[in-house]
Amino acid sequence: MNFAFNGYGLVLLFFGTLTLILALYIYRRGGSVVRWFSLMMASNAIWSLAYGLELSSITLQQATFFINIEYLGIATLPLNWFLFCLNFCNKECWYKKARNLILILLVPLLTLVMVWTNPSHHLHYKEIRMYHNGPFPMIDIVPGTWYYIFTVYFYSLLACGCYLILNKFRSSDPIFKKQNYSIIVAAFLPWVGNLLYLLGIRPLGFIDITPFAFILTTLLILLGIYRFKLFDIIPIAREKVLELMNDGFLLLDEKYRIIDYNNAINKYLQIPDGQKIVGHAIEDVFSNQPEFISKIKSNTGGKMELQISVEQQLIYLEVDILFLNENKISSDFTIIKFQDLTSAKKDAVIAKEQAIELEKLNQLKDRIFSIIAHDLRGPLVNLSEILKMVAYDQISTEEFKKLSPVLSKDIIYTTDLLENILHWSRSQLKGFGIKKEFFNLRNIILNEINYHLPSANLKKIAIVHDVFPQEVAYADVLMFQIVIRNIMNNAIKFCNENCEINITASYQKEGYIKVCIKDNGIGISRPILDKLFKEENISSRGTNNEKGTGLGLMICKDFMLRNGGDISVESEEGKGTKFCLTLPTKE
Repeated sequence: MNFAFNGYGLVLLFFGTLTLILALYIYRRGGSVVRWFSLMMASNAIWSLAYGLELSSITLQQATFFINIEYLGIATLPLNWFLFCLNFCNKECWYKKARNLILILLVPLLTLVMVWTNPSHHLHYKEIRMYHNGPFPMIDIVPGTWYYIFTVYFYSLLACGCYLILNKFRSSDPIFKKQNYSIIVAAFLPWVGNLLYLLGIRPLGFIDITPFAFILTTLLILLGIYRFKLFDIIPIAREKVLELMNDGFLLLDEKYRIIDYNNAINKYLQIPDGQKIVGHAIEDVFSNQPEFISKIKSNTGGKMELQISVEQQLIYLEVDILFLNENKISSDFTIIKFQDLTSAKKDAVIAKEQAIELEKLNQLKDRIFSIIAHDLRGPLVNLSEILKMVAYDQISTEEFKKLSPVLSKDIIYTTDLLENILHWSRSQLKGFGIKKEFFNLRNIILNEINYHLPSANLKKIAIVHDVFPQEVAYADVLMFQIVIRNIMNNAIKFCNENCEINITASYQKEGYIKVCIKDNGIGISRPILDKLFKEENISSRGTNNEKGTGLGLMICKDFMLRNGGDISVESEEGKGTKFCLTLPTKE
């Protein structure tokens, strides 16, 4: 290749080389925004270097070759400028959509094809000829149809980029003003240079001053990088800040219409994808929150709580309402912040329930220790003293026989008390499992009747049952035995002589059987009936002054619930009591 280097060509070659070196350096050291700027610099470097070699060429064929290389930079320069502006303004989500990306890439690719195949169709350049009347040979071109199409594309991307920069400049904080000034001034230089060239105002003859203008643009932006720290402090867009927040935000105008919001609010309002609520009145969006609407319209700021239902789940929100007064921005705007307190509320409820449960357990523990200390100790001490008296012949055999019924009652009471305490304690142990199994209901009930016959015979009480042999239940056998034993024991205790206890069993709704134990004893008064099964210490004396433990019915309720069943009671004072147990018959 033959070259006749001149001043214009050497300037372009020098600054093009410098720009290319800086582009590579910045690309390696910079982040996302800086790398797009370095790609724009690389496009400018290719254009400048190839144009410098074109101006230094002395043959048309050689100059045309470098024109083809120039378009690698010319075709990509406006695209890289636009992408740089999008990233600088935090609008990069726009080109990440496939349709938009194809749209902006299509014209550069077609332009390269048009330029490289121009001799076949002359759509980009109608004619290219060498002009020799100047200080050095220069190319004179006659634009074709595609040249004007690409020019429109070129200016469109330049205009869009400049619009983004200007828009950002208007809303930016004063700390970013110097940064934006340098970019705005730099952005308009290529416009001026290219417009002068297209309008035929060519102070350098056929030389296109656009690449020179882009060199100045690059230098000004480089000045911004090192003088104003252009990319050291990049403003974060309002969209990114708000969308990163977990709290929801609404902005209302003076007519209480929604003019802005972030995506976090969607989960509270159940807004369908793609639907916008901008322009809607706040009372339309929160139609079922009159107190909230009233607080806003009465210009009452501050915090309040809301309860909303989202997908059949109750959500608790703390709402902070802020009215912007004249000392701030405007008196016509309202900012509302929504903070989700659901987890905190649930944790508080769980903590409260645990505290209540712990208090109940502590009360129960105190009650058990009180029973052990008083009711359990008393009979054992009495028995011990009588046995000592017998051993030392301090009482006669006749006197001992008279005391035997009393001692028998004390031993039965003590045995029942110990049995209840042991079984309840066992059920409360961590890791205790319920061993459910199928069992014959009649056999269990007959065993318990036989167990209670001696105490029933003493009071001449008849126990009648009506339970078929094949009736089966599915539960923990031991637990069911304890429940039946406690209820039958209570029935005998609160029956007078010649009373009757009836035990029946019948199938209820599918999968359950009901066992009822009914007596015609003294019954239970309404105040005591209301306290049964509520973990209160209820212990009453029987018809023969029999003592109670106060634990039996509480254990019965607990055991029935653990087995998927329930227990209920009906009673009328003076007419008797009926306890009913519901048990599952299937797994």
